[in-house]
Amino acid sequence: MNDVIVRIEGLTKKYPGATQPAVSNLSLQIPTGAVYGLLGPNGAGKSTLVMMLCGLMRPDHGTIWIDGNGHSNVSIRKHIGVAPQEIALYPALTAYENLLYFGRMYGLETMAIKKSIQYYLGIFGLADKAHRRVQTFSGGMKRRLNLIAALLHDPTLLILDEPTAGVDVQSRTLMVDFLRTLKSKNITIIYTSHFLDEAERLCSHVAIIDEGKFVADGIPSSLIALHPGCASLEELFLKLTGKTIRD
Repeated sequence: MNDVIVRIEGLTKKYPGATQPAVSNLSLQIPTGAVYGLLGPNGAGKSTLVMMLCGLMRPDHGTIWIDGNGHSNVSIRKHIGVAPQEIALYPALTAYENLLYFGRMYGLETMAIKKSIQYYLGIFGLADKAHRRVQTFSGGMKRRLNLIAALLHDPTLLILDEPTAGVDVQSRTLMVDFLRTLKSKNITIIYTSHFLDEAERLCSHVAIIDEGKFVADGIPSSLIALHPGCASLEELFLKLTGKTIRD
């Protein structure tokens, strides 16, 4: 097993008409089994970086390696689970039908899919909602189901873009507590969030991005200790990125 599961080198992406790159010459290594937080203000380049990691967008320059293989290797993508910021579910289908569809898309056997669906619906408090249409779900329920869809095939790399955005405290706590249990299973998590207290509790490593570039990278407690006057990750974040509102 590689000690580094994700390696990116010189990654750059500029959108047509933009005055500067959304992601500019980023290089990064993510250790196997890490919970790696990608943090930054609005427009910092986090979602662009995540989309390139997921294979949904091509970089203009640079390379991405996952578990020692080129990012274009189709077999590698089967080991990646993605929960995007935008809910990726079919609203007219039931929760069960959605998960059955995603499980088949990953090539799982029907019995394995059903077993996994039953397990995760129970974990996330949705067992009694299995046959309800997703369009009737609350925001928190949709977020939990979105996460289950990314977990069904037991990925070795889980990419979560704002997984707890817009959910109630109970749903957020349930999801974060579950993600913490994955640390013992050697599953690597790449995670973006605007909840800095959540990131500080959950992440073993963080990278703070601003204007498409890394401004800090390391273990949260070590980064905080390097900056006198900062007692939390949120205080460090504000010190490095400023307090100007980003829209």
